[in-house]
Amino acid sequence: MDRDPTIDPEAKRRPATVKEIKAMSHPLRVRILRLCGDRELTNKQLADRLGVDAGTVLYHVRQLVDVGFLEPVGVRSGESGALEKPYRSTGRTWWLSVGLDDLDRGEGLAPVDAFQQELADAGPRSIATYARFALHLSPEDVAELDRRIVAVIDEFVETDAERTGRPLHGGLFLLHRSAE
Repeated sequence: MDRDPTIDPEAKRRPATVKEIKAMSHPLRVRILRLCGDRELTNKQLADRLGVDAGTVLYHVRQLVDVGFLEPVGVRSGESGALEKPYRSTGRTWWLSVGLDDLDRGEGLAPVDAFQQELADAGPRSIATYARFALHLSPEDVAELDRRIVAVIDEFVETDAERTGRPLHGGLFLLHRSAE
């Protein structure tokens, strides 16, 4: 099977399309992508894991399949012998860049909302490390800090397949302007 070049580490980041931004604009879709990035899951398994009804999950799964972020894998027999249709992440979202001007921030940010839900599910003991900081930065400083941190994250993403036997960790880098 030919793989999309946007999931190859050499391809690096590219701007997200309007359709891709829309697909990632719901926290449930972001969580589905994260869960299916670690293992192949069925619609029912996703619904159980996320605590929502299977119809809602199916709607969001279809949105992600339509844009190419999820793909169905071979049908398999479940525990009860029924046929199951699992999905897996294609990895295409790893290398997308989304400009903040492209996001509808009226109702929050889906990745932040999804991260908060995942952290709440995992509990406070799940936190491996964190760093809190306050810095005085020019727009150029912000761009440089972002470039450098994303470069480090990208290095780890590129080699993640080498560490699949180790515990899975999630994270989010977010820099905000403080209220004055």
